[in-house]
Amino acid sequence: MGLQRIEIDKTFPYPVDRLFHHLSQHENLSALFAPAKVWRVKEGTDAANGVGSVRRLSLPLTPAFEETVTEFQPDQRIAYRITRGSPLRDHHGEMVFSTHGNGGSRLQYTIVFRGKLPLVGALVKPVLENGIRRGLDKLRL
Repeated sequence: MGLQRIEIDKTFPYPVDRLFHHLSQHENLSALFAPAKVWRVKEGTDAANGVGSVRRLSLPLTPAFEETVTEFQPDQRIAYRITRGSPLRDHHGEMVFSTHGNGGSRLQYTIVFRGKLPLVGALVKPVLENGIRRGLDKLRL
């Protein structure tokens, strides 16, 4: 049940504040994690989608699970972890935002996790990574 790691480094023609605002809205992540449906079930302490906020993700044929935002630095960083109902453990996701080029932005997105059972992590990794990459490639703000 080895540690799985996904690293995505992508640039966008949008300013950092616009990209951050879009990706920090839980409901907007449905397009990124398609076919998952994502919605906020608890507001954060510092902002609606900030630290302590909880989002629920529902995928076809699987039980829904929840992620909790653990760090939220506007226009810079979002970190989260799965806190309920997943076949994964030791899950941690981090989005780091920075300026790139002339008015554009860069997203460095890292996710690490282990499967609760043998082979689960290795099976989930390519599906999750390919889905996120496709979602980011289609992102239009």
